[in-house]
Amino acid sequence: MAILQDFKKLKEKAKKVVAEKNREGVIQIQVGSATCENAAGSLHVFDEFVKHIKTSQRKDILIRRVGCTGRCSFEPIVSILFPGKDLVVYKSVDIAGVHDIFLTHVMQGKPVQKYLVMNSDTIKKKKKKNVAQKKIATFPITSHFLKLYGKVPFYNVQSRIALRNAGLIDPLNIYEYINYQGFEALATVLEKNDPEWVIKEMTDSKLRGRGGAGFPTGLKWSFARKSEEKTRYMICNADEGDPGAFMDRSMLESDPFSIIEGMIIAGFAIGASKGFFYIRAEYPLAVERIEKAIVMARAHNLLGKNILGSNFDYDLEIKLGAGAFVCGEETALIHSIEGKRGQPRIRPPFPAEEGLWKKPTIINNVETLANVPAVIAIGGKEFAKIGTEKSGGTKVFAVSGKVNHTGLVEVPIGTPLKEVVYDICGGLPNNKKLKAVQTGGPAGGCIPASLLDTKADYEDILRVGSIMGSGGFIILDEDDCMVDVAKFFMTFSCDESCGKCTPCREGTVRVLEILTRITEGKGQMEDLDKLQRLGKLLQKASLCGLGRACCNPILSTLKYFRDEYESHILKKSCPAKRCAALIRYEVDPEKCVGCTMCARNCPVSCITGERRGVHFIHQDACIKCGKCFEVCRFGAIKRL
Repeated sequence: MAILQDFKKLKEKAKKVVAEKNREGVIQIQVGSATCENAAGSLHVFDEFVKHIKTSQRKDILIRRVGCTGRCSFEPIVSILFPGKDLVVYKSVDIAGVHDIFLTHVMQGKPVQKYLVMNSDTIKKKKKKNVAQKKIATFPITSHFLKLYGKVPFYNVQSRIALRNAGLIDPLNIYEYINYQGFEALATVLEKNDPEWVIKEMTDSKLRGRGGAGFPTGLKWSFARKSEEKTRYMICNADEGDPGAFMDRSMLESDPFSIIEGMIIAGFAIGASKGFFYIRAEYPLAVERIEKAIVMARAHNLLGKNILGSNFDYDLEIKLGAGAFVCGEETALIHSIEGKRGQPRIRPPFPAEEGLWKKPTIINNVETLANVPAVIAIGGKEFAKIGTEKSGGTKVFAVSGKVNHTGLVEVPIGTPLKEVVYDICGGLPNNKKLKAVQTGGPAGGCIPASLLDTKADYEDILRVGSIMGSGGFIILDEDDCMVDVAKFFMTFSCDESCGKCTPCREGTVRVLEILTRITEGKGQMEDLDKLQRLGKLLQKASLCGLGRACCNPILSTLKYFRDEYESHILKKSCPAKRCAALIRYEVDPEKCVGCTMCARNCPVSCITGERRGVHFIHQDACIKCGKCFEVCRFGAIKRL
């Protein structure tokens, strides 16, 4: 009971500190604070609010930074909370918006409609809620976010576990984290002092690795636990490298203590005394917040010697990745931490048997570890009720591309893609038709609109030729060329190949050469067979997952969009009019009014004509940049 007593004292202190700030009658101004929010101007917005508070000389107004809520298309996001009233959320707030919101809403209690995301009168009351979300709302560890944001469209159909504190707490306020059940799971684990119980809870939860492979977490931990070697290591893989993926970065920046708590519990379960955060150096804010959070955890006896008065010693260290995509692969990541070149090796032995410095090592990604405290708090069997028969819990997706509401979405595993695209993210802008959803990054595939009922589940997505991956969803519409999309991902994989094995080193180059020929109108029909054969060869012969999966975008587009490849080859035409070598721009003489807008904006001056006269595009000089098409207000430029 000594551990729980020590933690109780810490929790009482946290409650007191938080209560002092959130005293009765205080108006709270919350400003989103993460890399994406800061890039959109949230730092300036925060400073401007501070100036207004000082000028007003009001003592009942509290301003605080919170993590990113994941609503990327609306940043910077500001929330106002009056005592006893619903949270009011504002979008795209700038300096002028701060002035309007402060004077009208904060000072007078009247929400400013111009920037409003929602209020209690504009809620879509018929918005469908899934059964899993209602279940989650009963769990204390996950219910706080719903209490605050549960009436806001976009959030009110999500089921937040990994993102349970994002947008709710100040990322670097350890007392706020503790006040929302933070470190309770750790205290429970240390009090029970039974690693096998922890591993059983993880096994019962059916939590699978969220980094892409989907390996059962409890089973993975058990391998290291059974090792005869007593020196063991725990690694958090935060080397997020997929184009369009930003889940891990957001969690590290918005809720660092939850990842740290997950790391400590995992370390205890496998018998490790040292853990490492492997974070890519391009995430400076994530590195800074994890670094500061580690220092605070040590200061409160949550890291270091005899954690919370137990006999468990455990500490954490940060290692920076240099941005190599291949270092997301476990063995390459281990080599990088060891100071070696980040290249994969043949497995077995697997890292759980022989990893960092040849010691048993468990590697989990950020999202997996964010779920660990929730599993302990909820209970493994209860956690398993969320999701599917084989996969427990939720999955966070970074939704980007041609969709109205980009951002982070967390839903139960098994949720249909259609629900994510339309019910949560609001469908496609400008009434465009959905063509495909690209999942899994460079290792994933393109799922056509006809298969949008596919479930966001490891097996179901694999069945249609893609992978879940780390959780990137790129929405593609009718204006996207699928051949060009395949070329984009192969260009990425070709650049990121470490070069260690011949199939990947040479194969990616050959595939890219073929795709380039096709997009330039120089392809032959036999090229399609070559792509198919090369894709299968790389899948079977490459050393690591990068080479084995990098042709998935090509193979899936060949399967579902072969007609686009054939059009590029046989008709020398790009149906989506995206491949520059296969399109041309002409002036429609019946629509041209001679405004000269096209000529003035042409970067190579290839458009001639008198003012108020019909203009002409000289094809031999045109670089096909499309600027004339973009700026013409009369629809006089034809893209053919």
